[in-house]
Amino acid sequence: MTTHGGFEPVFCTVVPPHILDRLARQDDPALSAPAHRTLVRDSELRGRRRVTTEFALASAPAVTAPSERPLRTVHDAEHRTRLPGTVVRREGEEPGRDATVNRAYAGLGATFDLFLKAYGRHSIDGDGLPLDATVHYDVDYNNAFWNGEQMVFGDGDGEIFLDFTLPIDVIGHELTHGVTQYTANLTYYGQPGALNESMSDVFGSLIKQYSLGQTAAEADWLIGAGLLAERVTGVALRSMKAPGTAYDDDVLGKDPQPATMDDYVRTGRDNGGVHINSGIPNHAFYLTAVQLGGHAWERAGQIWYDVLTGGELPSQALFTDFAALTEKAAAERYGDGGDEHEAVRKAWEQVGVRTRRAKL
Repeated sequence: MTTHGGFEPVFCTVVPPHILDRLARQDDPALSAPAHRTLVRDSELRGRRRVTTEFALASAPAVTAPSERPLRTVHDAEHRTRLPGTVVRREGEEPGRDATVNRAYAGLGATFDLFLKAYGRHSIDGDGLPLDATVHYDVDYNNAFWNGEQMVFGDGDGEIFLDFTLPIDVIGHELTHGVTQYTANLTYYGQPGALNESMSDVFGSLIKQYSLGQTAAEADWLIGAGLLAERVTGVALRSMKAPGTAYDDDVLGKDPQPATMDDYVRTGRDNGGVHINSGIPNHAFYLTAVQLGGHAWERAGQIWYDVLTGGELPSQALFTDFAALTEKAAAERYGDGGDEHEAVRKAWEQVGVRTRRAKL
C-alpha cells in the first residue's frame, strides 16, 4: 500500500461547493435554506476530517484474510447528524422496505465487485476493509461524502437534488476517494485535487458500466444522472463525454467544466477548482476508452488503475505527470506503440496535456 508519507486528510463531496454557493444565494428559501445548511454542515465536517482520519486509520481493525465478498453495513441517521446511526442492514441480510437502504447496500457491493473482479483489489484499502454507509443523513442534505471511514448519503431537498443513493456512480465516486486515500493519496488542491476528483469520476462511471454490462460506446458517461430534480434543466452533475454540458439552468447556471487545457480555470475556490478542472482528465479517459472500444474497465480502466496504485504517482502530481505515467503504464502492460499506448497518447494530446512521457 502506497501512502506517500501518510494520509492526506480530505473531506470529499460529490456536489461541488460552487453549485451550493449559487443555490444558497437564491431568493426562494426552498432552494437557499437547504443549500446554506449543507454548506455549513460540510464546513464543519471538513474541519473535523483531520482528527477523524488520523485516529480512525490508527485504530481500524485489521482484516487478516480478505474475503471474495464484501462486508457491508448500512446505517440510518434518521435525519440527524450523529454517525454512523442505527444499523438497518448487515451483510447477507435480505432487502427491507427502505429503497434508499437497499440502493446503498447494492452500490457498496457493485463497487466491491468492480475492484475485485476487474483489478483483484479486495475492497477500498486492498485488504478487505468493511464497507459502511449511512443514509438519511440530516434534513434536506444536498450531498454525499466519504469522510475517510465511511460513505454518507443525504436525501436531497427534492427541489434541486433527489436521493443521493439513486445514481450508482455517485456511490462509486465517493468510495473511490477511499481507494485514492489508500494509494496515491493525491493532495486535494489544484491539479492533484482535480486528478483526485477525476479518479473518482472515472471509476464511478466504470462501476455503473460494469453493473450494467455496458461497452464504452453504450455508456452515457454522465456522473450523477438521475440525481437532478425535474425542475432542473440538466442531465447530471458532470459529463465525461462532453464536459461543460451536464446542465445549463436558470438556478444552477451553466456547467463550468472545461474539456481541454485551453479553457483551464484558475481559481482559489473549490480547493483550486478540483471539481471544475477534473473535466480535462475525465475527457482524456473518455477519449481513451472510446478509442479502444469494448468494456472501458478492461484496457483503459486497467491503465488508470495501474497508475493510481502503482506507487509512482506523486501526491502532488500535475496533469502532465499523470499523463506521462498512463503512457508508461500502457506501454508496459500492452506494448510500446500498440493500440493502447497510441490511444492514451492521442487522448492527452486532444485535451492539450503534454505527456512528458516517463522513462520506461
